[in-house]
Amino acid sequence: MPPWGAALALLLAALALLALRLRRPSRRVVGARTLPGARSEDHGEMDGGGPAGQLSAGREPLPGGCRLICKPSALAQCLLRALRRSAALEPGPLPWLSGPHLQTLCHFVLPVGPGSELAREYLQLADDGLVALDWVVGPGARGRRATNAGGLPAVLLVIPNAWGRLTRNVLRLCLLALERGYYPVIFHRRGHHDCPLVSPRLQPFGDPSDLKEAITYIRFRHPAAPLFAVSEGSGSALLLSYLGECGSSSYVTGAACISPVLRCREWFEAGLPWPYERGFLLHQKIALSRYATALEDTVDTGKLFRSRSLREFEETLFCHTKSFPISWDTYWDHNDPLRDVDEAAVPVLCICSADDPVCGPPSHFLPTELFHSNPYFFLLLSRHGGHCGFLRQEPLPAWSHDVTLEYFRALTDFFRTEERMKGLSKRRASFLAGRRRWGTLPKREVSPSSSLEEIFSWKRSYTR
Repeated sequence: MPPWGAALALLLAALALLALRLRRPSRRVVGARTLPGARSEDHGEMDGGGPAGQLSAGREPLPGGCRLICKPSALAQCLLRALRRSAALEPGPLPWLSGPHLQTLCHFVLPVGPGSELAREYLQLADDGLVALDWVVGPGARGRRATNAGGLPAVLLVIPNAWGRLTRNVLRLCLLALERGYYPVIFHRRGHHDCPLVSPRLQPFGDPSDLKEAITYIRFRHPAAPLFAVSEGSGSALLLSYLGECGSSSYVTGAACISPVLRCREWFEAGLPWPYERGFLLHQKIALSRYATALEDTVDTGKLFRSRSLREFEETLFCHTKSFPISWDTYWDHNDPLRDVDEAAVPVLCICSADDPVCGPPSHFLPTELFHSNPYFFLLLSRHGGHCGFLRQEPLPAWSHDVTLEYFRALTDFFRTEERMKGLSKRRASFLAGRRRWGTLPKREVSPSSSLEEIFSWKRSYTR
């Protein structure tokens, strides 16, 4: 897809949103979503009276008005200390950048800009499909420092949004990670970002099968390097599905989700504010128009390109297929990113904003019970930031980028300390066992009247 096509689609959405803001119509809530209109209560949400204030009540405060919501644990304390020391949370947004719509549209509409050098690899999958891996190789590769104790740079896997739009924030995150010693690589789905669609099959919203093969290849290429993963917006469904399906067998050391869409089915069914709905929908139609002929045998392309909502588009593309149609309920049984969340065994930091205009109010789109009960999930909730924005004064990168990399650094230090403590415990146990073998410790005398049953009795302890 030509780069001006996506920019044009989102620019039209920006103009429509500007007209909407000037009219200031009333808003209404349908189900778990907020539909078009002014968000007058957003500015008070983090001050105690709104939904975000209720969610963060009693949670640990951080600089910049942020809150960390999580289950108490040793890792949570380590992360809290790292965030309190973080300089990225200190400066608030400039007054003209505090608006959620402006932060969101700057992220999606502004051009990517020069400066990044990408080396692309195409990975052929088991069903002969293709995905693309863009390795960020410059600038900034010289003088990189190691990201772990062993001196081996870690790999940072970046998953863009589900629409296939490569945003400026994604590339800026990759460049910042490259400067700090990571090997960044961007994962592109079938047919996304000039990746050829060689078979008439696209990747469903939360199906991690292609991502599994890509991570297996990355692991083969860098077998000894730690692997971290970060996702943007709707791309978080893919990452969370992978972590849930793989569980403790995942190759990922730590993960972060920036403005994740967690309640995906409700998000599709309620719909987005119409400027964003139309902008994202137009972008997807433009991206798939080049494959219209190839998709004619599997889907009704006429109905697909006449879709008037993201739900209708998704349902036509993946549910109403000609070869194997399924229901909307069945589709989400297999694609809900939280379907196996209890199996996830990797720390995940979700960075969200209370004024996110795409996801909606925190009380509707954030499953807070997940962060209260699961020790692997952490929620960093900020006052401002929009959807995937979190902008600061140029030329500083988005503060979410600094926080993400500091979080990965804190994880590395925490795991290193845990391994060191385990090593000390093993050496101490080995030393005490040696002293017992050589008889330097006093021995317990066994009474002659003790029975054999008392001498050789033992108990087995079961743990879960």
